[in-house]
Amino acid sequence: MSKQVALSFSGGKDSCFSLYKLHQQNIKVSCLITTIWEQSQKSVAHDQKQEEIIEQAKSIGIPVHFMESDFDTYSEDFVHKLKELKKQYEISGIAFGDIYLDGHREWGEQVAQKAGLEPLYPIWTKEENVSDLLQEVVDIGFKAAVIKVDKTKLPEDWVGRILDQSFINDILQKDVCPMGESGEYHTAVYEGPIFNK
Repeated sequence: MSKQVALSFSGGKDSCFSLYKLHQQNIKVSCLITTIWEQSQKSVAHDQKQEEIIEQAKSIGIPVHFMESDFDTYSEDFVHKLKELKKQYEISGIAFGDIYLDGHREWGEQVAQKAGLEPLYPIWTKEENVSDLLQEVVDIGFKAAVIKVDKTKLPEDWVGRILDQSFINDILQKDVCPMGESGEYHTAVYEGPIFNK
């Protein structure tokens, strides 16, 4: 029987690409977990509405669970939710879409340990390999739109751009992480090899 895990899911390219990589490793993703802010009821970092995440999860064919939190109790709430999912789905691990920022990985490893789960990082790589990751995302058929940018790092009119070869060519000219690992931009994926429709 393949390993069963939960996946921290934003609906963006990193988490969708992570799901694709987990499938390739014959690791079963039993459920998705998406964090939302209590006040706005939108997803953390991406500001997506819950309905949009639910539609993605339906198309993928994996149930999604939402964790409401505020900034002060975020880690504790995440651990509590993971423990619930561990009982419900008998998962042994939690996967994250982080790529190379050590601080992000350390946080994930800590909450996984507290929940009694193995942390997995299916797209983790060295910073210098990030442009290759973005190229792979596009080449294997993921289609995503930019839904948010850090206006101090990228032009505001990049919101709405599609991740394609033109996008890759343009972002490689900028002094930013091509995958937006430091929040330079966020995406919503609407098509690709993990989707049924």
